[in-house]
Amino acid sequence: MTIETLPPLLSEALAARGYDTLTAVQSAVLEQPDPNRDLVVSAQTGSGKTVAFGLGIASQLFEDGALARSDTPLALVIAPTRELAIQVSRELMWLYEKAGARIATCVGGMDAAKERRNLQRGVQIVVGTPGRLRDHLERGALDLSALRAVVLDEADEMLDMGFREDLEQILDLTPEGRRTLLFSATMPKSIVALARRYQRDAERISTLGEDRGHGDIEYQAIAVSPADIEHAAINLLRLHEAETAMLFCATRDNVRHLHASLTERGFAAVALSGEHSQNERNAALQALRDGRARVCVATDVAARGIDLPSLSLVVHVELPRDAETLQHRSGRTGRAGRKGTAVLIVPYPRRRRVDMMLKSARIAAEWTDAPTPDDIRAKDRERMLATLLAPVEADEDDRALAAQLLEKMSAEDIAAAFVQSVRAKLPAPEEMIEAAPRDPATAHHRPGFDDVQWFRMDIGRRHNADPRWILPLLCRRGHITKNEIGAIRILPTETWFQVPSGIAAKFASAVQRSGDPQADDESGVRIERAEGQPPSPGHRGDRANAPAGRPPYRAKPTGARPPHKPRRPR
Repeated sequence: MTIETLPPLLSEALAARGYDTLTAVQSAVLEQPDPNRDLVVSAQTGSGKTVAFGLGIASQLFEDGALARSDTPLALVIAPTRELAIQVSRELMWLYEKAGARIATCVGGMDAAKERRNLQRGVQIVVGTPGRLRDHLERGALDLSALRAVVLDEADEMLDMGFREDLEQILDLTPEGRRTLLFSATMPKSIVALARRYQRDAERISTLGEDRGHGDIEYQAIAVSPADIEHAAINLLRLHEAETAMLFCATRDNVRHLHASLTERGFAAVALSGEHSQNERNAALQALRDGRARVCVATDVAARGIDLPSLSLVVHVELPRDAETLQHRSGRTGRAGRKGTAVLIVPYPRRRRVDMMLKSARIAAEWTDAPTPDDIRAKDRERMLATLLAPVEADEDDRALAAQLLEKMSAEDIAAAFVQSVRAKLPAPEEMIEAAPRDPATAHHRPGFDDVQWFRMDIGRRHNADPRWILPLLCRRGHITKNEIGAIRILPTETWFQVPSGIAAKFASAVQRSGDPQADDESGVRIERAEGQPPSPGHRGDRANAPAGRPPYRAKPTGARPPHKPRRPR
């Protein structure tokens, strides 16, 4: 089947929706010579795959140019999350509206009794999540005996989320002759095994290289101190002032913490994570759609299937676990021809890992500096000037009020008052930590550092040690300020630094109390008094084997627990 041979009712629906051409994945699915052959399709989020499989199953649903009539479902679409299932259902509704298709959506968190009533009235297409579909099957509300087509959307995510048993039970209850279309952004062994078990001679289609679905996304990466991750996120929001922005964290605790920080600073923000009920999630999404909220803080799973047309900025506050997660997250923006920006906030110790991730994803990201308050103020001025210089249509009341103001104030004072009122509504930008490398050989004399005590820590260049993140680590662990730390000398496997002798005892006590040798975060870094002076740069005694390039701990937003436990340096 091709676009020319599609049932007229579907062609009319596409034309009404403004489809002049099809995307790569849509064309690939339609151009298959055997319309009844099973398919395994690799396509990214945002590439138009929902319409692709909606058109792909038309051969099973239409008879003589009209939709086949049936009291039990003819097609079943399974998606990993509620939001994605609802989004798929909406897409299929407009695609099959002219054909008169009855579509039922079955997802967790919604009224199960209402869903059962819809199924009893007779539907041609069912869209649902694995758990809720399995529940309806066990209760006898869902009859799959007449099923002609099954679609597994984002199958890799369903397996990652632990739905294997649910999927197997559902597929085992479908007829032998049904057609199965499996859509997955990645093809791990678990997906290959699932396809081998439930498909027959499936055709493999991959459009990842032809239509990435992310061609309209500009990728950026900024390297910051681990202590500045949250400040960087705030400054990015202020710099872009996007109509809608999404910030990704790794855990629900980190979502809660960042959401509270943004709200406290005056951002109109909502949160999405596994701890929120369906009603709370619906309310949050509606607030984003109608403009009452402009920022969404979310976990990976909670953001699945969310389609916000105004979303133009994605910020990876915590780094994604792999290239696929990076693309799924970023794919929330830059959809359907719209432009978007995706920014990774990278702790200094993890830049090498991010470079490798970007390379594996074939993404060319621009490494840039974190926005400074001066950058943000300059951008604010540009936006305010553009707003003021834009033509407006003022009515008589507006002009009368303007005339009264001019009688009492000069034009310059009025403009200044306007600027001040606009700025008062904007959250203040954050100051970022700036620390240049300190070496006793080049550092200038500083008051209070005539009498110093050397300390040492068990991380060095081979662990990506850098003063820009070592300095705030020492401040937190030792309960001192950066002005109370003198020269810093970074060696291959250890780092030496100076503390004034007058506070050395206090510092040593604090780092001992704040340390935990068994921890995998910064509290596990060993800090102790050193005897004598640091070894010279050419000293061979500091060349013990160490895992090259491995960070000493996983960076995280302030106040959050590290999501993983990397190996500690030996």
